[in-house]
Amino acid sequence: MFYLTELGNRLKEAREAKGMSLDDLQEATKIQKRYLIGIEEGNYEMMPGKFYVRAFIKQYCEAVGLDPEGIFEEYKNDVPAVHHDELPEQLSRVQSRKTISPGTSKFMELFPRILAAVLVIGVCILIWVLISKYVNNSDEKTQKNENKTSQSVDYNENKNSPLKKNDQKKGTAAKQQDKNTKTEKPAAEKPVQALTKTSISGKYTTYTLKNAQSFKLKVASKGQTWVGVKNGTGKLFFQGILKKNESKDIDFSNEAEAVIIIGNASDTEISVNDEKLEYAISPSKMVTQTITIQFDKSK
Repeated sequence: MFYLTELGNRLKEAREAKGMSLDDLQEATKIQKRYLIGIEEGNYEMMPGKFYVRAFIKQYCEAVGLDPEGIFEEYKNDVPAVHHDELPEQLSRVQSRKTISPGTSKFMELFPRILAAVLVIGVCILIWVLISKYVNNSDEKTQKNENKTSQSVDYNENKNSPLKKNDQKKGTAAKQQDKNTKTEKPAAEKPVQALTKTSISGKYTTYTLKNAQSFKLKVASKGQTWVGVKNGTGKLFFQGILKKNESKDIDFSNEAEAVIIIGNASDTEISVNDEKLEYAISPSKMVTQTITIQFDKSK
């Protein structure tokens, strides 16, 4: 039999102050009721793992209006810490694949030689292209000089011919038309979307989105992850657990920025207008991350 811990009692009081039952909290957080009871009683052994204990407590706090970071700091002795070897099974599998096999080691030894061979081939191709271009340009210049000489001889021989004078006028008009055509400026190219990193501080990373007409955010899960999405003023657009192959699409075109709080970065993919965001902090080093994307609408 379990009794309420100090943390569990604090959470339960906050829930009751909100006038929420366990069923209401289950509906708001999508966390099973038996896990919510386990959190209040401090019965963490029934949870899927320590990682989910922290994720569930964090979601519980947000649902009842408590600051998760403050709660973790105040009751750090009551909340199990998550170590690298206690991460979810999906993350462990990802890390295990990074072990270098003998075949990979042999390939890494040969890689500098392969790279050097590719470089030599690339230089040879570049030299061949430059030589071909030079020869073609020389042939074109020679042909132009021959044409000019021929036109000059024809003109001197037939300068008094009325037909030639008409031809000369037509030629002048054609040259003027070509000149006007060449002076026309090409249409300006449409600027390419730029999603750039602007700052990193601990688990917090800020990006800036420029040259984009819209800001369509997509958060997808490769395994199982907890995600919270809000705007710059704190308005919540989504929070909950995304299972494998589940995703959430949100249009932030009318917002100044989006804040994405991620519980398991290794299983979470973020896309902006179908462009995949590359994590500035490796998920293997920082499991929980907060990503802020500022939408620069200036042109």
